[in-house]
Amino acid sequence: MNEDAITNYILKTCEGTSVATASGNSFFIYDQDNNVPFATIVTNNEYDDVSGLDRASVFRLNIGITKQTYGTLFQTETPEGEEIAPGTGCDFTELDRLMPHPVYGRMYWVCILNPQRPTFEATKPLLAEAYEIAVRKFERVKAARKV
Repeated sequence: MNEDAITNYILKTCEGTSVATASGNSFFIYDQDNNVPFATIVTNNEYDDVSGLDRASVFRLNIGITKQTYGTLFQTETPEGEEIAPGTGCDFTELDRLMPHPVYGRMYWVCILNPQRPTFEATKPLLAEAYEIAVRKFERVKAARKV
């Protein structure tokens, strides 16, 4: 998969979504007033250098999901109930592996560097969830404005 294919998939399947670009990075946004992305494709180290996005042709797909889903994917606490830092034990430079976002994992964001087709197919439900979160948030804000 490449950035264009992922972008086309998101725009095709997530009705009402637009993409904003800045410095080669793409931000997928449902609510234009709020301007908060539910997914991003980052292609450089402008925001962090943990993933080594300065390597040729390396990009990171980031997806914001629910706490519940995040907890089914990654261990978030020890058996004693102590919080485990997101990404503990992850190599954030590894390609084609779903892992906590290196910076926003605490906010239930996940990421994949250069997802290949099977990995991307497996993350489609996560993208759908992130989109639904954005739609619900927009609808709540819209309803509150009418009151």
